[in-house]
Formats: sequence, C-alpha cells, structure tokens
Amino acid sequence: MGNNELLKWLFEAQKHDYAAILLSNNFTDNYGKYESIVGFGAKTIFKSPTELDDFDGLALGHISYQYKNFIPNIVPPENFNESIASFSFFEPQCAILTERNGNIKHLGDVIDFDSEIDIEVNQRIGEWKGTTEKEQYLDTVSRIREDIRNGVYYELNYCMQYAADATIDPYALFYHLNKLAPSPFAAFYKIKDHFVLCASPERFLQKHNQTLISQPIKGTRKRIYGKENKIIAELSNHPKDLAENVMIVDLVRNDLSRICRAGTVQVPELCKIYTFSHVHQMISTVIGVLKEKINVLDIIQSTFPMGSMTGAPKIEVMRNIDILEDFNREIYSGSIGYFFEGNFDLNVVIRSLEYSNGVLKYAVGGAITYDSIAIEEYEECLTKAAGIFELMNKVKKN
Repeated sequence: MGNNELLKWLFEAQKHDYAAILLSNNFTDNYGKYESIVGFGAKTIFKSPTELDDFDGLALGHISYQYKNFIPNIVPPENFNESIASFSFFEPQCAILTERNGNIKHLGDVIDFDSEIDIEVNQRIGEWKGTTEKEQYLDTVSRIREDIRNGVYYELNYCMQYAADATIDPYALFYHLNKLAPSPFAAFYKIKDHFVLCASPERFLQKHNQTLISQPIKGTRKRIYGKENKIIAELSNHPKDLAENVMIVDLVRNDLSRICRAGTVQVPELCKIYTFSHVHQMISTVIGVLKEKINVLDIIQSTFPMGSMTGAPKIEVMRNIDILEDFNREIYSGSIGYFFEGNFDLNVVIRSLEYSNGVLKYAVGGAITYDSIAIEEYEECLTKAAGIFELMNKVKKN
C-alpha cells in the first residue's frame, strides 16, 4: 500500500457517510491475510453479532467499549448513554481487499478514483484538557491498590481522557499521522460525522476457520536511537511488565477456554518483544480451536472487552471501572475490524483520536497493580498523551 493509494481512499471516503480504511502498513504478521481493506458506503448495517452469523460478505465496523453493558452479569451504569452505537458493522457498497501476497479483490461497485487530491492540513486545535486532575488520579490509584490488597481484583486498567475544541480535516490528519507513525492495525473509520483515527499496534481477536488468535500487549518502551538493545533487554526482564503480561495471558486463556475445545488453548508466544516505528512492545499470542456450534455472539460475549484494557477478574474490574473513571470510553478500548467469509480480524482501539461535533478526544491509560506507584503511573499517562501531541505538531509543521 503506497501513500498515493491511501490518498485516493481518503478522498473517496469524503463522499460517503460510512467508510473504513484498515491498514497493516507492511508490518510482518504471521496471522494476518490482508495488507489493507477499504470499504465505502453502506448497503446493509448490522446492529448485533447474531446478524453476522450467516453473512459471508464483507462487513466493516466497530464494537465500542460500551457493548460490555450487554454482556451477561454486567449491570449498565446509571449514566449509561450510547453516544455512538455499541455494535455497528456495514456491508460496503464498494470495497477493495489487498492480500499480503499482492492479490487484489474488488467487491461491489467500481470506484472511479479522483486523481487530484488536496492533502494540506488545515487545523485549529484549542487547549487540551484532561478529564482527570492530578490529585484525583493519584487518589484513585491509591483506592485501586487498596481494593487489590483487599482481594476485590488483581489488576485494573485505569484510563483518563484529554479533549480539545477543534476544527480539523480528519482525512488529511490521518494521512500524515499514518505516514509519521505507521502501525500494524491502523484504521480510518467514519460513521457520518464521527471519525476515529486509529494507530493501534494490537490485535484483539482473529478468527481463521475454526481457530481463534488473540495477541494482548502489556509492556511498552519508547525507542531511543543507540540504546535499542539495552531498552529491549530491560523490558524483557522487567518484573512488573512480565507479571502484567502473564496475568492478561491467563485471562485470555480463560476466556478462550469457555468456547474452545479442551486442550487446544495454547500460548505459542509468551512475552515476546516486537519493535515498531516509535516503541518496543511486549506481546503474547494465545490460540484455541473453537468447539462445535459456537456462533459470533458466543465468541464476542466470551472475549469482549479485551483483557489488556480491563484487568482481572474481568467482570469485577468492569464494574469498578464504571465507578472509578470519569469519562465514557466509547470506541476507545473497543475494536475496529472486519468480518469476511466467516472469518474476522479485530483490533484494540488505542492510540486513537476521536473527532465529532467540533471536539477532538484522546484517551490513555495503564494497568494498575498493587506494586504500582501512583505518581509514576500518572507520569506514564502524560508521556503517552505527549506522544500524540508531538506527532500532531509535526503534522502542522509539515
């Protein structure tokens, strides 16, 4: 996938209420089949997993974090408000699927791409403001640690959000952000006037025939030229990162074991370090073979939301996240991806900008354990947020 192709796709996306551009950005992936999938316009909209059970065509869309409110044993919070649909996939009017081997498949209408495309970034972004004040964050981490000490749960992914009044061109902004910081599960996603510019490095769940693959990430370090080997060695042996990663792997294994055949859930990669454009990350791979007569709803309700963005045990942690966090996660920590020919591949929506109604949002977070030091966790959130702000400044200068 070249930059010129991405430009054409983004220009086409401007003409439709529904659009999705899923990119692998030439990253090595032992499990992914497609380098890119793009789709425009909506012939059909699917509002629940059951509607996809007997559908073999292409469907592109999202599962928001709020879909967890429809999972058994979860009671929606009193302030639950669906600002965007919890589950929404669309069958595109026209689509292009590019496989890693170079094969290209066209579906639906033929697209007559424009050749003249304006990529100049015109943006006005006001002051970024966090929803969570520093003292509030520190107090909440102390409360989480006390809950852990009392055995309420073992680990909780605590998040905060930044927001700014903004007027941006989301098409041009995604083009430049993807060029500066490509990621293996990137996505440009549009539902009418709601945009998600996603630079995710993480696969939530893939189904290939009867095999499920999940690849949770826990453990991240910034790349520093000249210190790569030292940083990788430190991450590989860091007790807290290793403990968090193994804990989430155990949670994923438990999720998959409910819907997979006995003895088939395996961990072919545990705490392996992968290097991306700006960071090194610790990734594990968990696989399993589905039992007979397991449908899409069974799979989603057994595995969603992903353990890397919730904690353990998952149900108890989700109840507490509703109490502790002061913003609606919406698509953040949900998933964007595709269903096609009985298979699917879904990412984890992190490192993502959401833009609608003149407001730009960006959320960050981290896993809190009993060993967490509150001020260090807060500073890590600031560092994660600073990364996207720096990238956006580079876009503006370019």
